[in-house]
Amino acid sequence: MTKPLSDKVLNLKPSGIRKFFDIVHEMKDAISLGVGEPDFDTPWHVRDEGIYALEKGKTFYTSNAGLKELREAISKKVKETRNVSYDPNGEILVTVGGSEAIDVGLRAIINEGDEVIIPEPSYVSYTPCAILSDAKPVIIPLKAENEFRLTPEELKAAITPKTKAIILPYPNNPTGAIMEKKDLEAIRDIIVEHDLYVLSDEIYSALTYKEEHFSIVSLPDMKERTILIDGFSKAYAMTGWRLGYACAPKEIIQQMTKIHQFAIMCAPTTSQYAAIEAIKKGDDDIKTMRNAYNQRRRFLIDSFKKMGLECFEPYGAFYVFPSIKEFNMTSEEFATKFLEEEHVALIPGNAFGDSGEGYLRISYAYSMENLKEAISRLDRFVKKLRTL
Repeated sequence: MTKPLSDKVLNLKPSGIRKFFDIVHEMKDAISLGVGEPDFDTPWHVRDEGIYALEKGKTFYTSNAGLKELREAISKKVKETRNVSYDPNGEILVTVGGSEAIDVGLRAIINEGDEVIIPEPSYVSYTPCAILSDAKPVIIPLKAENEFRLTPEELKAAITPKTKAIILPYPNNPTGAIMEKKDLEAIRDIIVEHDLYVLSDEIYSALTYKEEHFSIVSLPDMKERTILIDGFSKAYAMTGWRLGYACAPKEIIQQMTKIHQFAIMCAPTTSQYAAIEAIKKGDDDIKTMRNAYNQRRRFLIDSFKKMGLECFEPYGAFYVFPSIKEFNMTSEEFATKFLEEEHVALIPGNAFGDSGEGYLRISYAYSMENLKEAISRLDRFVKKLRTL
């Protein structure tokens, strides 16, 4: 065996996030603000349903698409939040987190050589998943002066005759940016005119602070060309339960389910029973967590202003994306030096694409105590850099 590995896989860049996790675990008194994971425990009533399912021996495979009761609950929730109806029997697929939905969604619609537009900075798996589906990723570098929103001009410039789809990563990880209704209306006609498909990753849809999230699928003529992705990890603090879902036209869901069937079989059964409880009775839990995140968000934005660190105000997810361009260091150099000297882990912006260079991702899914201590150390570090 002279060449056992796939060139396509070998050429994928590893995640730029893991390096800092590995270092911080070996440091005493280190604070990590790098993980995109709620610091809340899964609500007790949700955990109870998972425990009850185990006690009752509900540990068998479900249907490939997921439990019917869960798909019906998802259909009802999407109707309430997006005013769009999806048939639970054919237009909804329960997946292993939103990440699997991204993967199988792209593989279901892409032919070799198709181009997929990916606005960046954005979630680290979009480009690898596009490559693994034999697509050519076409990157749109988003700009801080536009609050990292996608503009019609940027979208038009990226479209070619080979463009098949666009990924809409809003609310955004890592920037916290959102796209409001007016922003989505501005790009909708372009999408329809060029007959593009949309993969709308809305995993942070429940965590917005300016106004309620608006989905592109709610606009005219968009349901039939959109794969809507959401899940339970962020809204219900269920990251380890590994549960997400996709809503799309029946012909797309059918092919996504086929891939899911061969690769996964079904999402975890215990998680599905817990998710039914979460989606039916978890609105108060979301409100409690969202209020706490909003308090932390406002604390960080105010702290950056006081220390003179440039940062646009994000209105979604639980991240801030301050600029460190004034220090003439790469984002990785800044993050590494800060970790070594002050024992605080932040994620370099370029881990989320080249357009993230010069920024840092800071997660505020942490206690106020940890955030205050981390910001105190950052303030000290920034003052030191400015005196050099």
